[in-house]
Amino acid sequence: MNIRWLGHASFLLKIGNKKLITDPFDEQSGYAVFEQEVDIATVSHEHWDHNAVHVLAGSPQVIKGKGFFDLGEIKIKGVPSFHDKTRGKERGPNTIYKISAEGIDVVHLGDLGHLLEQEQVNEIGNVDILLLPVGGIFTIDAEEAFKIAKQLDPKIIIPMHFGTPHLSFNLAPVEPFIAKFDKVVKMPYLEVNEEKLKDQPEVIVLDYMQ
Repeated sequence: MNIRWLGHASFLLKIGNKKLITDPFDEQSGYAVFEQEVDIATVSHEHWDHNAVHVLAGSPQVIKGKGFFDLGEIKIKGVPSFHDKTRGKERGPNTIYKISAEGIDVVHLGDLGHLLEQEQVNEIGNVDILLLPVGGIFTIDAEEAFKIAKQLDPKIIIPMHFGTPHLSFNLAPVEPFIAKFDKVVKMPYLEVNEEKLKDQPEVIVLDYMQ
């Protein structure tokens, strides 16, 4: 499995001969729009910087909302959550996606705005790689992200949804979050299989793919 960060909450997962994109954005985000064809797109919620499936090339299968989606070698579980601490009254619902393939469980938290309830932790289950928002303001902040990492106990944490020079609006930078960990590395992308999971650093900050 190959994981590349496209910026914000968008990642490209290459799984066998399939390409899966999470939370695609358009040019308003400040990041370069991904223009290659993809097979699958997950959308955590209906905000412009997360649901821009109209910019995607090809005819991807779009996954939205809770439920179980069997896509052959790729299985996806959508777990309902909220974009805020008031059960969606401020910013609406959010879907957490567990993407399982090649013996690896990748969990994308979308724009999660609250700590997880135990029922949600149980429903998510095993987490090998956690794609975790850390920039606050519209989502959980560094302190809350650290607590959620403890709740889910992943083997690898990849922070997302934080402020960079490219993002067109303000979020907190990644540094307050990664300062809480001893083993942090920066990489252009993550190439991993089931056997190599345990040999990876605890936190990996990916370069955004231009």
